[in-house]
Amino acid sequence: MHPDFWHERWSSNQIGFHESAANPLLVEHFAALGLSPGARVFVPLCGKTLDIDWLLAQGHRVVAAELSQLAVAEVFARLDLAPEVDDAGELARLRAADLEVFVGDFFGLSAAALGEVDAVYDRAAMIALPAEMRRRYVAHMRTLVGAAPQLLVTLDYEQDCIAGPPFAVSSDEVRQYHGGRAPRLLAHHAVAGGLKGRCPATENVWLIPTVS
Repeated sequence: MHPDFWHERWSSNQIGFHESAANPLLVEHFAALGLSPGARVFVPLCGKTLDIDWLLAQGHRVVAAELSQLAVAEVFARLDLAPEVDDAGELARLRAADLEVFVGDFFGLSAAALGEVDAVYDRAAMIALPAEMRRRYVAHMRTLVGAAPQLLVTLDYEQDCIAGPPFAVSSDEVRQYHGGRAPRLLAHHAVAGGLKGRCPATENVWLIPTVS
């Protein structure tokens, strides 16, 4: 998606994807990552998600990436944090306490700027990207985090039903991207009322382990 699409969504408050609490699938399945307190968790395309608050409350350090400065400002304001701001290559970096957020184009983030992470939590990144961008996303994620384990949430539905985002990501596609690491389906359930009230859809939770 072109960055202007998302900037317009945020400026016009068209953010139906934002949830008013930590995602229950995160709460239920995060332990599958097997992390110790203090682990550094990467949240790509984070928006202003309250999943960040939940992860911090569990004693983890959170590093995130987001295109919209508006969204990031709301996160720090909500947490009553005054971040230090500096440049990190093509992106800006905001830091306070155990939270660090890179603002700008995800594909401009470098592994050197990101630093080492212990795990990735992706609820809204892969499904935000059309098919032609997802392979690039997976490849860039691999350069950023190596073989760090991932908790991945996807949606599967008939893509012809709506244009997206969110976009449909099939189980076959996940296995194609991560086949060498034996992705494991932790849970799947029907979306109540259908996606946007129009399309039958399934929400899938995947563990992408460190090794196969």
